[in-house]
Amino acid sequence: MPISPSSSAQAARQRVAQRLRDLRADAGVTGTELAVRCGWTHPKTSRLENARTPPTPDDIRRWCTACGAEDQAEDIIAESRDAESLYVEWRRKVRAGLKRLQDSYVELYRSTELFRIYSPTLVPGLLQTQGYAHALLSANARLLGLPDDADEAAVARTERSKIIHEPGHRFVMLIEEGVLHYQLGDEDAMAAQLGYLLTAGALPSVSLGIIPSATQDRALWPQELFHVYDDTLVSVELLSARVRVTQPSEIALYLSAFEQLRGMAVYGAEARTLIVKAIDALH
Repeated sequence: MPISPSSSAQAARQRVAQRLRDLRADAGVTGTELAVRCGWTHPKTSRLENARTPPTPDDIRRWCTACGAEDQAEDIIAESRDAESLYVEWRRKVRAGLKRLQDSYVELYRSTELFRIYSPTLVPGLLQTQGYAHALLSANARLLGLPDDADEAAVARTERSKIIHEPGHRFVMLIEEGVLHYQLGDEDAMAAQLGYLLTAGALPSVSLGIIPSATQDRALWPQELFHVYDDTLVSVELLSARVRVTQPSEIALYLSAFEQLRGMAVYGAEARTLIVKAIDALH
């Protein structure tokens, strides 16, 4: 049974509590001793360790200082913030319509200089044609039981994607070869989408890498779809939710994974050959 976003958020809070508990245990400090060092009562220590009360940044700093682990404070603070706002449920996010969801990303896109995008299943949104985007968004509306405003949403998505032509932004995008063969929309829509990849992949601001299906001894297996905005935010797309990752150590993990995936991809003429092969397979 899939874990609900609310359950996942609670699990994230419990991971924060576990980290605090482990710090105390590793330092050989009792709960009572820690309470004295932090200047609060023992019951508060118990509430924090059992995830019954979310810690404040000041609580975390005091805890780390009491355990001689000041260097871990900022990382745990970031993880705790994620735990409180980690999961954004798609149903709540798209309640005002799929078009509103597309428009909500504009400010983030404009403020980002370097986009790193990995997709194992779909053409990245910034490279989607209107026909492909319409098929995808309409399917999402049906899945989520929402009014189908895919026409307006697809226009908004392609309008938003014009940012790839604006100065001041760079885009490094990786897809698995299978993306070229998963058909969304009719044959004409898919052919147009693949043709656009040939054009967009040649833009000066865009680096499009394709990881061949026949890659042997992969350094890393296919991952979930994720976007990295500069070095400050990772957005991971799941079926039921979008996960925002802001903890520095987790961002570093995604950046490391991205570089490993990037090393397996082909570019330029080799990538174009794979796209043309996928176009030929439509007929």
